[in-house]
Amino acid sequence: MINTLERKGESISVVDNKVEENSRSEFERLLGETFNYKFEQGDIITGNVVRIEKDGLLVDVGSKSEGFVPFKEISNIPIGSIGDVVKVGDRYEFYILREENENGQLTLSLKRVAQARGWVQLEEQKKNDETIRARISAVVKGGVVVDVYGLRGFVPASQLRVKGTTPEELIGMEIPMKILETDIKRNKLILSQRMAVQEEKAAQREKILATLESGQVVSGEVVRIADFGAFIDLGGIDGLLPISEISWERVSHPSDVLKVGQNVTTKVLKVDQEKGHISLSLKQMQPDPWKEIEDKFQDGQVVTGKVRKIQSFGAFVQIYPGVDALLPTTEMSEQPNIKPEEIVQVGQEVKAIIKKFSPKDHKISLSLRGMDVSDLIGA
Repeated sequence: MINTLERKGESISVVDNKVEENSRSEFERLLGETFNYKFEQGDIITGNVVRIEKDGLLVDVGSKSEGFVPFKEISNIPIGSIGDVVKVGDRYEFYILREENENGQLTLSLKRVAQARGWVQLEEQKKNDETIRARISAVVKGGVVVDVYGLRGFVPASQLRVKGTTPEELIGMEIPMKILETDIKRNKLILSQRMAVQEEKAAQREKILATLESGQVVSGEVVRIADFGAFIDLGGIDGLLPISEISWERVSHPSDVLKVGQNVTTKVLKVDQEKGHISLSLKQMQPDPWKEIEDKFQDGQVVTGKVRKIQSFGAFVQIYPGVDALLPTTEMSEQPNIKPEEIVQVGQEVKAIIKKFSPKDHKISLSLRGMDVSDLIGA
């Protein structure tokens, strides 16, 4: 009995050993399949950050040993600390820089994945002519460096439209950009703020034009002065304020009344939607002096005024603020072929008779003829 039991015990023991060996063999096979995956350079894999060290990250990617991300491969743009970019326990995608070394460790890159995604996005946005936003990170010779989608781009100085700032004040600003050039192989990205601003202004112009109509009161800034008038920025589109619409009084030059940078409130005279032209008036924001004088003067009345301008055909005499009457050369004297300067001078005060009064037509004609000139011309 004892011998038989011992033999049975031996049989049981042998069976148990075989089961244990078979189980161990299956486990080792499965384990081998798990860790014998061939990681190759250029692959994109996922993994969890398990530890942050001084020189980089340790990442669990399911291989025999943890993968390593060097500090320089964490971000393509300057960072204060690794913790600003990744957090322990979070899962990320990584690019395999180098295959397993003798210790079975992979060398990984986090920034290469961001760069790849960034280039794809930039190519698509360039194709669609989209406007993107980029943050200025440095001022360099010839322009500025910007950060966008984990990539670094360059904006030439000729493509910048930032006013009222020093180069140092540009750093940290986020501005709209258009993509001029992308070259993945050369890691080259050229951007333009000027083109983005132009597009934005074009959109503003259309929006403003669609809302403007004659008689509307608008405010703007004087941005340019010419001999024929001034240009007023209405918030993205310029309107023309002709010299004749600056004041009811005669204006020799727009600069006598207006200055660049001055804010003015004007009335819209005309809007040409097709050409994008806007005509403005400043004088119509003031009372019309021609209406005010309708019951103040009449034909045959003697009036006093100041000579404001002399032409070959006569002199303009201001008889009321904003109202100039014409004293023709032929009405200055009974003598023929005289010159206006022989009778009157600019700035001189004169008395004259109203020969024709037409305030509705903005016309008043004066005369000195048939009267004693010495009595009509004041001291």
